[in-house]
Amino acid sequence: MSAFDSGLFSPPGGFSVRIMDLSGGNGADPVETIGGFLTLEHANSFARRYVRDSMERCRTRGMRPDAVIAAWFAYGEDAEVVGGAEQAWRSAAELNDFAARPPGNAEDRNWRALDPRRDADDEAAEEEE
Repeated sequence: MSAFDSGLFSPPGGFSVRIMDLSGGNGADPVETIGGFLTLEHANSFARRYVRDSMERCRTRGMRPDAVIAAWFAYGEDAEVVGGAEQAWRSAAELNDFAARPPGNAEDRNWRALDPRRDADDEAAEEEE
C-alpha cells in the first residue's frame, strides 16, 4: 500500500476487481480477485481494458458482432469492480460497442499497464537491491 493512501478516494486497501470465467469452469465464483486499486477510476479502467482484451481474444477475422458476443460468453472472461456501487464500470454497458468495433489501438486492451500487482512487484524488486 502506498504511503499516500489515506483512504480519501477508496475504501481501506483500495477497490478490487473480480475476474469471472464465463466458460463456466468456476461456476459463479471468481477466478481471481485483484485488489489495490487506489481510485475507482483506476479499477474501472483496468476492468474495461481486461474485458476488451478478453473479447478480442475471442474474435476471429470476419466475425459478426453477435458472433463475437456469443464467443465471449462461451469462452471469455468478465471483470467486475467491487465497491464502486453505481459508479462501477459494467461490461454490459459496452459489450455491443466492443463487438461492433475492434479497438483503435493496442492501449485499449493493455490492462497489464494498469495492474496494481505490477507496483507491488516493482516495490519488492527495489527492496531486494
